Amino acid sequence: MEPVAATGSGRPTLSVVLAVHGEQAYLPECAASVLEPGVEDVELVAVDDASRDHAPELLDELAERDPRVRVHHLADRAGPGTARNLGLELAAGEYVWFANTTDRVVHGAVAATTRRLRSGAPDVLLVHHSVVGPDGEVRHGAHRALLTALAEARGPWTLEQQPAAAELVPCAWDKVLRRELLTGYGLAFADGDHGALPVTWPGMLVAERVTASAAPAYVRRRPGNAVRDRLVAGSPFDVFDRYEDVFAFAARHGAVPEARRRLIVGAMLRHELALLRDVPERDRTAFVHRMAEALARHRAPGEPIDGARLPQVHATLVARDADRALALLDDALAARRAARRRGAAVVRRGRRATRRVRHVGLEQGYRARRRSPLDPELAVYAAYWYRGYACNPRAIYEKARELVPSVRGVWVVKPEAVAALPPGVEHVVAGTRAYYDVLARASYFVNNVNFPDHLVKRAGTVHVMTHHGTPLKWMGLDQRQSLTAGRRMDFAALMRRCARWNYSVSSNPFSTLVWERVYPTPYETLEVGYPRNDVLARATDEDVAAVRAELDLPPGAIAVLYAPTHREYQMEQVPFLDLAAVADGLGSEFVVLARQHYFHDPDPHVRALHRQGRIRDVADHPSVERLCLAADVLVTDYSSIMFDYAVLDRPIVVHAPDWETYRARRGTYFDLLAEPPGAIARTDGELVDVLRSRAAWSPDAAAVRAAFRRRFCALEDGRAADRVVRRVWLGERVPAAEPVDP
Repeated sequence: MEPVAATGSGRPTLSVVLAVHGEQAYLPECAASVLEPGVEDVELVAVDDASRDHAPELLDELAERDPRVRVHHLADRAGPGTARNLGLELAAGEYVWFANTTDRVVHGAVAATTRRLRSGAPDVLLVHHSVVGPDGEVRHGAHRALLTALAEARGPWTLEQQPAAAELVPCAWDKVLRRELLTGYGLAFADGDHGALPVTWPGMLVAERVTASAAPAYVRRRPGNAVRDRLVAGSPFDVFDRYEDVFAFAARHGAVPEARRRLIVGAMLRHELALLRDVPERDRTAFVHRMAEALARHRAPGEPIDGARLPQVHATLVARDADRALALLDDALAARRAARRRGAAVVRRGRRATRRVRHVGLEQGYRARRRSPLDPELAVYAAYWYRGYACNPRAIYEKARELVPSVRGVWVVKPEAVAALPPGVEHVVAGTRAYYDVLARASYFVNNVNFPDHLVKRAGTVHVMTHHGTPLKWMGLDQRQSLTAGRRMDFAALMRRCARWNYSVSSNPFSTLVWERVYPTPYETLEVGYPRNDVLARATDEDVAAVRAELDLPPGAIAVLYAPTHREYQMEQVPFLDLAAVADGLGSEFVVLARQHYFHDPDPHVRALHRQGRIRDVADHPSVERLCLAADVLVTDYSSIMFDYAVLDRPIVVHAPDWETYRARRGTYFDLLAEPPGAIARTDGELVDVLRSRAAWSPDAAAVRAAFRRRFCALEDGRAADRVVRRVWLGERVPAAEPVDP
């Protein structure tokens, strides 16, 4: 793409303004979408509204890397309206675009927009947008047909000439506005959900040159963990004050034609009716009364409702302050819509009923037991789809027994995992009556994957999602982009499961930003390190010696832990490393500990080598953390075990025979070969050479490992489980872990 140069005036054509508070997970993508390479005619003005997460440092890093970024930090929270007003003051562009941190600009849209602004010189440019649903599905915005028609209108137009455009006025993020239009009239944002109205309506009322673009230029997201939606949203009643601001502006500026003023009345009524659907029942009568008052104040007797696109009966009922009649009308319309969907719903229920016949008795009992009081001292633990006693839940369970001994912890396991449970660990078998009993009554749930769909989150229960690795590969909603993983996933069901979470445990800032973006539900992130890594961070020489003795490793032998990942796109289990050849090449000085991925069945070839004494098959060992302690070096391909093993600051070799295929098929968040944790081997022979020559222990390998540890292991101080238990059970506002010197 040819560079888009700045204007001759020395100032950019476009300033994109961000008011930033929280929403750290979306900030990098939003900023990158604005700051396209080669587009010099744009600046990003970001106002940090005293954000208490990683957003300030992310903004500063952006400003250091890109001269098009300007950042202003506020010491105290001011609110999104005040932050946007400050951004407007700081903006140097001829035009301003007030984007939301959770959203992004379509690739190429910034360059196209600046060209259009320079060529057409509008006062306001309306842009089309796409909408990302809760399950990650992207669809066109609601006004696609209207914007297409407006884009085809001949020449710039005014709101009076195109009254249908009144439907598009309330939001700021779908408009690019001439900066002098706003500053010249002293327009300013308010706080709350409707804070844009005192800017967008006056701007559209006085604009003499409005144009529209039908091509999607903006991607709108309203994730469940958006800070605006949870913390700073105002009362729905704020909309009445904001429209009073709009009418006051119209009254101050007599040049605003009366026809345009009437458009405000119709759009206001339609806006208020849309809000009414979500007004709490206790406030509904008062809200309708305020609607009636506003309509009576600003609508002349008998005056038609312009541009409202709603049945006249609604306007009549509002004018009469007829709350009950409005409710009955809305109920009737909703019933008609529901009837259209009823047939499909009946079919779906029939299919589900057929599948559930075998479990109907257990589920009825589960439903009945959910009417019993919660047990405040019952916690349910699980790991890896009920495979056993492991990972972060295990570490949290053991720490909870120490800090909150009154809490009874019960593990859910499959039948085949029962024998491997340590003595004294209480358990239930999945699918039994005892299982449904603890699901119904427990107050706490801790898992490193989601509990099944049949689990119902009762009010008052606390769910802790620990995850089970730092994400190298795409996860959550990002798997929609995957060529393989996303095809089999029900993303709507995934988001319903994630909506149960109260806490999400994160091992590092990198993981925090990924989890909050790909699992966008309103939980609290506990960025404390990984509980399962506490044992690695605290390990002593005596601990290592004990594990090696347990595994009967010869004194002085170099133990190589080989732990590959799973490849979803493979129909059959295909080994990517010839373990026999590698063992032969390494010689008797090395011992290979082969840890098959838990998704795979036991490899008979590895078992045969184990029986011959050439390879140690440790696939069934109950603790991967103890295997890490025993190993002198880790060999893996793309498994998240590399992030955990790096806590030990021992050599890591990335065996990457199919990196390009894996990255293309599965999707990854960074280029592992460009930012590795140690030496890289692309073939079996290279792997043998890296180990035998001690290149894995070289200063170069140590240097890249140190950088890797600074990025991913800085919080691993051995107290992660303690911080989780204190926050979840004791309610302590435990401070974040201080970064440790890797």
